[in-house]
Amino acid sequence: MKLKTNSLMLLTFLAFTFWGCGQGSQEQQQATQEQEAPKEESKKPISKPLVSHIYTADPSAHVFNDRIYIYPSHDIESNTAEDDEGGHFDMKDYRILSMDSIGGEVTEHGVALDIKDVPWAKRQMWAPDAAFKDGTYYLYFPVKDKQDIFRIGVATSTKPEGPFKAEKEPIKGSYSMDPAVFKDDDGTYYMYFGGIWGGQLQRWSGDNTYNPEAKNRTPEELAVLPRIAKLDASMKAFAEAPKEIKLVDESGNIFYEKDNDKRFFEAAWVHKYKGKYYFSYSTGDTHNICYAIGDNPYGPFTYKGIVLKPVQGWTNHHSIVEFKGKWYLFYHDTELSGKTHLRNVKVTELKYNEDGTIQTIEPYQ
Repeated sequence: MKLKTNSLMLLTFLAFTFWGCGQGSQEQQQATQEQEAPKEESKKPISKPLVSHIYTADPSAHVFNDRIYIYPSHDIESNTAEDDEGGHFDMKDYRILSMDSIGGEVTEHGVALDIKDVPWAKRQMWAPDAAFKDGTYYLYFPVKDKQDIFRIGVATSTKPEGPFKAEKEPIKGSYSMDPAVFKDDDGTYYMYFGGIWGGQLQRWSGDNTYNPEAKNRTPEELAVLPRIAKLDASMKAFAEAPKEIKLVDESGNIFYEKDNDKRFFEAAWVHKYKGKYYFSYSTGDTHNICYAIGDNPYGPFTYKGIVLKPVQGWTNHHSIVEFKGKWYLFYHDTELSGKTHLRNVKVTELKYNEDGTIQTIEPYQ
């Protein structure tokens, strides 16, 4: 009986030993696999925030007087409750940045425009842009009016950093958000704008009629299109009614809402390279900065690919500018705060291929 008991104990010991070795081997193999496949959070950003004493986002970069000026949103913590339409992005002023060189010292110029000094404004000063003509600098900005409808305002200054003085009313016929002003070679200025969801573009029809009850489009419907309007000589008004811009695939077909890795969401920007017009934009809920190429400012623009892969934080917004013979992409992420509504502006070099396509940028490596 004792012999049988000892044998049973021995068999049990061997069984547990074999099982334990197997478990150890599996755990070791899993650990090895985890080491071989680096985690997303282990990747490092390719660039650092330009400033860290304030939060900045949505950078519109321009070269004025041989210096780079950046017109960003100024993110703040206002303790506004987060909602589905971006109510927690409750910005109240603009702070302009500038620098003499990429990688050089960055100057923050203080308050350029405060919401308190915009008579028609109610809340949410979102992504701005700027332009220069005949000795005057123009700051274009979206903000909700007293009826909580996004309009686009304009303010002027004799200096690129401001301070700016706002017009008493928004630009007549303007709506939605993310204005981007492009100067063509013939001296004509165009404004591109629009953003769906919280940016309200889905409430506006192609003939510029507002429907406050309009919903986001279903996956099987054609995607909402961005807008363009030529500016008149005053730079304070549209010279025409806003028009839709066709963003199309290689076959000339407009994207559907379900094509959310390619269709427009927000953050329009236009630049020119070797005679072609490059329309770049954010796909929003898929977080890419994409681009399309056209032969004139009105399009159509044919989709070509991705400029910037998704960044940390929910939003992705950019600008592209040439400076001293090189091209640069300005963008933002949430490296400093880790919070979607408290972002920081960055810059990295942008490169073209021989055929004019843009090399995709990975923001983390």
